[in-house]
Amino acid sequence: MKRTVTLFMYAIFIVAILAGCGAQGNNSDSAKNGNEFDISREIHVISREEGSGTRGAFVELFGIQQKDSSGNEIDYTTEEARIVNNTAVMMTSVAGDIYSIGYISLGSLNDTVKALKIDGVEPTVSNVKSGKYKIARPFIIATKGEISKVVQDFIEFIMSSDGQKVVEENGYIPVLDNPAYSGDKPAGKIVVAGSSSVSPLMEKLKEAYLAINPNAQIEIQTSDSTTGINSVIDGICDIGMSSRELKESELNAGLTPITIAMDGLVVIVNKGNPADNLTSEQVRAIFTGEITQWSEVLE
Repeated sequence: MKRTVTLFMYAIFIVAILAGCGAQGNNSDSAKNGNEFDISREIHVISREEGSGTRGAFVELFGIQQKDSSGNEIDYTTEEARIVNNTAVMMTSVAGDIYSIGYISLGSLNDTVKALKIDGVEPTVSNVKSGKYKIARPFIIATKGEISKVVQDFIEFIMSSDGQKVVEENGYIPVLDNPAYSGDKPAGKIVVAGSSSVSPLMEKLKEAYLAINPNAQIEIQTSDSTTGINSVIDGICDIGMSSRELKESELNAGLTPITIAMDGLVVIVNKGNPADNLTSEQVRAIFTGEITQWSEVLE
């Protein structure tokens, strides 16, 4: 009898140990999966590369870029920021780091990350259209000098009701209410280069246009806004894509800009982050390095 009781107690002891180990394992897994958020941790700022139109628009809209005493525009993004070179890497980086914060195009937003309200306003197409959500910028294409018939025809498609429908269907804001496309479907090749934010929309416009005009060939080279604009200036491509306004020097180089859509800029965090809303001033302070811990914006 005594031996039976002893064995029974020993069995209970072993079960308790195993249960404890299991619980510890679950807690560890939760931390790894981002289910536990420590607000005392440092904010991991992720920004885009210099030359990115998305970065240019972001630092301007949030006041991160300001004039110095000599009147020069200076980008005060913190030197601690991790720099990534396209939208896809930005989203992957934020999705993989629970303490990170970054920014992307509204049209590129998916469910791998969480979009924050800014000043209490949700970043949606309707809020950008109404002007409630003020963090928005244009998507621009640029050409130089005389352009080929097929390039002109593609641009006319983009700005037609057919092209602007593609804009709207892909989560961006159309800019015109023009008649339907009525081009004569010329043959030829078009090279488009530039912004990784505009590129996903351009791919959809290319697909829709080629369905109507199979005589055309369109090559899209994705990089950043500045590279795209310089490629047009240098005659390397026919159409440059920019997710920012053109600079005076670029206009003086003979470029013709056309706004093809409007797009919101979205501040994103990891889905495990409890943050829901930040003020514009808090965003500015985070990206300039004045605010460095989550506890300063989460209470």
